[in-house]
Amino acid sequence: MIRHRAESGIRVLILLAIGTMAGAAAFTHVHDLTVAHGQPDWIGWANAVAVELMAIYLGLEIRARRRDGRPVGLVGVLLIAFALLSLAAQVAEAEPSVWGWIVAAVPSLAFLALVKVVLSSAPTTAPAPEPDQPQGDWYDEPQPVESAPPAPVMPPASVPVLPPAGVVPSNRPQVVGIIR
Repeated sequence: MIRHRAESGIRVLILLAIGTMAGAAAFTHVHDLTVAHGQPDWIGWANAVAVELMAIYLGLEIRARRRDGRPVGLVGVLLIAFALLSLAAQVAEAEPSVWGWIVAAVPSLAFLALVKVVLSSAPTTAPAPEPDQPQGDWYDEPQPVESAPPAPVMPPASVPVLPPAGVVPSNRPQVVGIIR
């Protein structure tokens, strides 16, 4: 128990140290690049906040969407776009050499890796989809109505019975027919 707490504490300290240093470097590079291209100082900081925090927010949004069983496609594309913006700012501020670009990319890549590890450390499970009708009604035989004559038995249809578009959630298997 004590070992587990100590290990967790060390992990949090490492997380904070890497996050702080990588974030500071990434913020600074985005700020400096913005200012170098004619924008005022405050816009440089606004761009840095927007680019770097957007990547973190989008990672959290992907996690929440996966947990809820919602699609993550557009959010994933946006995350990649903001990560590439951050990485481009790192490389643009570097010495124009392969090693200069690699070294300049380290803070952004470390920050993104850290976000990915933290966001993927807890399991995310989608809740079970709710049925369209109570489960007890799924396989029960219909009760005959006393005043109505019995319905004729119809042969099975050759065309599968599908629900109207949008009625069945996309994460639920499609109903092909009714089996009784």
